[in-house]
Amino acid sequence: MGDVIDTELLVLGGGPGGYTAAFRAADLGLSVTLVEARETLGGVCLNLGCIPSKALLHAARSLEDARALSELGIEFGEPRICLDKLRTWKEALVAKLSGGLAGLARRRKLRVVTGRGAFTGPNRLAVADGPTVNFKQAIVAVGSHPVRLPGLPEDPRIMDSSAALALKDVPGRLLVVGGGVIGMELATVYAALGARVTVVELTEGLLPGCDRDLVKPLEARVAGRYEAILTGTRVVSAQAREDGVHVIFEGASAAGPQVYDAVLVAVGRRPNGAGIGAERAGVQVDERGFIAVDARQRTNVPHIFAIGDVVGEPMLAHKAAYEGKVAAEVAAGRKAGNDAKVIPAVAYTDPEVAWVGLTETAARRDGVAYESASFPWAASGRALSLGRGEGLTKILVDPRTHALLGVGMVGPQAGDLIAEAALAIEMGAEPGDIALTIHPHPTLSETLAFAAEAYEGTLTELYLNGKKS
Repeated sequence: MGDVIDTELLVLGGGPGGYTAAFRAADLGLSVTLVEARETLGGVCLNLGCIPSKALLHAARSLEDARALSELGIEFGEPRICLDKLRTWKEALVAKLSGGLAGLARRRKLRVVTGRGAFTGPNRLAVADGPTVNFKQAIVAVGSHPVRLPGLPEDPRIMDSSAALALKDVPGRLLVVGGGVIGMELATVYAALGARVTVVELTEGLLPGCDRDLVKPLEARVAGRYEAILTGTRVVSAQAREDGVHVIFEGASAAGPQVYDAVLVAVGRRPNGAGIGAERAGVQVDERGFIAVDARQRTNVPHIFAIGDVVGEPMLAHKAAYEGKVAAEVAAGRKAGNDAKVIPAVAYTDPEVAWVGLTETAARRDGVAYESASFPWAASGRALSLGRGEGLTKILVDPRTHALLGVGMVGPQAGDLIAEAALAIEMGAEPGDIALTIHPHPTLSETLAFAAEAYEGTLTELYLNGKKS
């Protein structure tokens, strides 16, 4: 096609960061062209990641809840899982949300171009089998892709996270390579659907980087449900044979040679900075594929911005959306900047693990002074009524200023509960501010107030000998 499009702002990539940036810029009066390789907006998150995985995690949690009710005297028959219906429901949810985004784009009179784009100059982008886009400013939002372990054979039984979410079948034995957030979430889904799951993790524990006291309840729960948890262990080799994938391990928990019906590789993601012709626009991309930006999301080329996974960790949709709004507002001439104090993180496992701000792991590593207090969910009436008293809420506090530095939670709905903690840190709150805020009872949210009261010495839900305020 020889078509040429002239636009004030080009957005390359239609994921959570890209479409947020495009919508915000259009709302601010810019003419915007969004170039997206997929037929639908939403990127990996909506089409192949966050949303389909949470849909399947909901189904998995429902199965687990039904099984747990037998301990309360309510018994169901063994569930019959119809994968076709489950898959159709998941795909319909994705289609509904992506259709909603398309409608929002039309209402904003946003020009959406489908195709893979690459820069051909500092103010020009070519779309494969599509038009050339001339732009005054651009926002790069090209995301990331799953890392594939070298040496693994090409075989449909060896999947990445996107293939696993397609839910073609439930393997009898599944090996999950990588005990991070993505691996553990998908392990949760497949274990609930009936697969015998083994997780192998190179480091000494699941969810590397997360505080061990938060991970401990998760490790305890999955230890009784999964076939094996192999920490401090790596995959040495994998061979695809007719009877399955033959795997050899090496490390502290290494088992003998094993045969699995499927292998899921979830060892991280790599940014897509390479392959977009960034060098032809003068944009610097490092050897890993990351693009450096300043506090206004500008690259080394002042009229080109970058956001989301391609600018660095953490690779999270809500971080990308926040950065997208910053970039759009700066491009529209507004005074804006990336001044977020904290970015919450959630593992939607069972139980969920969530944290925001400083962790004890990072504090000890970096020599940051802190004080801590916690509240066990075993003393929470709401948690016990759910049959889930294994949870924990923990706060970290600056011993000099008494400002809240970080919060960690493990338990059902921890991902929803962590938002209050993020707001408290952003607002510079102290534990006393949270403790003196009346929380509804009985709820899981009050465990944060109880942890704050434990720090203040005013907690009555437990007897804390020696600490009174």
